[in-house]
Amino acid sequence: MEKLINEFSIGLFFWQLILFIGLVLLLTKFAWKPILDAVEKRESGIEDALKSAEKAKLEMENLQADNQKLLKEARAERENMLKEAREMKNKMIEDAKGEAQSQANKMIEQAQAAIQSEKKAAIAELKSQVANLSIDIAEKVVRGELSNKNKQLELVETMLGEKSIN
Repeated sequence: MEKLINEFSIGLFFWQLILFIGLVLLLTKFAWKPILDAVEKRESGIEDALKSAEKAKLEMENLQADNQKLLKEARAERENMLKEAREMKNKMIEDAKGEAQSQANKMIEQAQAAIQSEKKAAIAELKSQVANLSIDIAEKVVRGELSNKNKQLELVETMLGEKSIN
């Protein structure tokens, strides 16, 4: 370092200074501006990319919130539909039970009515047969009683005696 200070020359320093200033001016004009422009473009591109990424992140969060909301609504709708289906099923079962019960009651009533009519018909037929049988028996008894003259007179007197007593 001492050697540099001892061998210092003003002329050489002046020319070196002029060359350095010229070099800085040339670099400023031709290299520094394009480098700064490229750096600024890159910086603005990065800023735009960050803004776009932030925007995309917000949109993604909004979409996720919308998806959650839609999913929640779909679940609620599904539950509502299942509830309605269960209610319809229960109503259909109750309706079917009621219809079956009313048909069973109707069939029981019809069967009872049929039994009653059959019973009345059987009783009427039985009465008819009893009457016919009674007439046949009475006819045979009366024939037997009227075949003998003494018995006829006795029967007439008995009947007259009963008539006068009544």
